[in-house]
Amino acid sequence: MKKAVTSIRNRREYLITYLEDGRCSLSNNLSGNFIRPVTVGRKNWLFSDTPYGAAANLLYLTIVEMAKAYGLNLYEYLKFLLEHRPSNKMSDSELAPLTPWNETVQKLFKNKIE
Repeated sequence: MKKAVTSIRNRREYLITYLEDGRCSLSNNLSGNFIRPVTVGRKNWLFSDTPYGAAANLLYLTIVEMAKAYGLNLYEYLKFLLEHRPSNKMSDSELAPLTPWNETVQKLFKNKIE
């Protein structure tokens, strides 16, 4: 019990934040659910031919998970991205209209099932 109380006292500022803002959660279950596919995939990435291949797998999975988090139709959104071919040579202002949090993208690809 002493360890638990000490732990709470050491994290007082974070607990106060939780009490001040009701949107904050004491649990990290939501975060854990989002990164679970990355953790599961990590075992498979050991067999990627190159580090670049493993990085490409992670990038693709990040795009997929972000689209799912924003409730987008995954097939249509990925098709849209492949048509527009974003690259690391594009500026932030050129990439912004392709992001899953962009209002236009959300209107175009929001899942109708929700």
